[in-house]
Amino acid sequence: MYHNVARAPRHLQVYRSLYVAPGAFARQLALLRRAGYRGLSMADAMPYLTGEQRGRVVVITLDDGYVDNLQHALPLLREYGFTATCYAVSDALGSHNRWDAARLGIDKPIMTTGQLRGWQAAGMEVGAHSRSHPRLTGCSDAALRDEVRGSRHALEDILGTPVRQFCYPYGDVDARVAEAAREAGYLAATTTRRGRARPGMDLFQLPRVQVARHHWLLPFALRAFTGYEDRRS
Repeated sequence: MYHNVARAPRHLQVYRSLYVAPGAFARQLALLRRAGYRGLSMADAMPYLTGEQRGRVVVITLDDGYVDNLQHALPLLREYGFTATCYAVSDALGSHNRWDAARLGIDKPIMTTGQLRGWQAAGMEVGAHSRSHPRLTGCSDAALRDEVRGSRHALEDILGTPVRQFCYPYGDVDARVAEAAREAGYLAATTTRRGRARPGMDLFQLPRVQVARHHWLLPFALRAFTGYEDRRS
């Protein structure tokens, strides 16, 4: 689980962990490939998550749809022959991180519709991350349907292809929210719960391994290749 692939602004005081420098990202991808892993999008990984296929794979996800994903992550993903899923906040395209800009003290640019199409045209996947990035468990039933189903429809109109993956903003999910994602027609949904996803898990409450700014290669390898994160779920 990534957010920004860029150097953290010097004046940023909080949530610097959301940034992973492009050089660190490149070293992480190189380590995965040297270890015999293939980096996949959620769509490409579905046969492995359902147990239909087996192999050394890691799913690469990026939350929110920041422009730096296109600028810095995409060239590196293509260099290593990996695919990835970017979860986009549909109503924020061409804008910024309205949900946490005041807390962070920084406006982080979100991809425009054209840039999001460019991400997809390069062989990457677009998933939905709601319409406005709210805490879904606090939404009314009508608002929940609009955030979950509405984001899918909006992105499909932009991209012209099905959007079948969802990510819960803030990892905020309960049984009602997970059922809303299922009813909206998604194939799977990811949380921020710590741990590695394995076949047989609930596809609508999949855990992830967060990669943070301070994770140099040894902590990254520990989280990616061992049960370290599983024990902290």
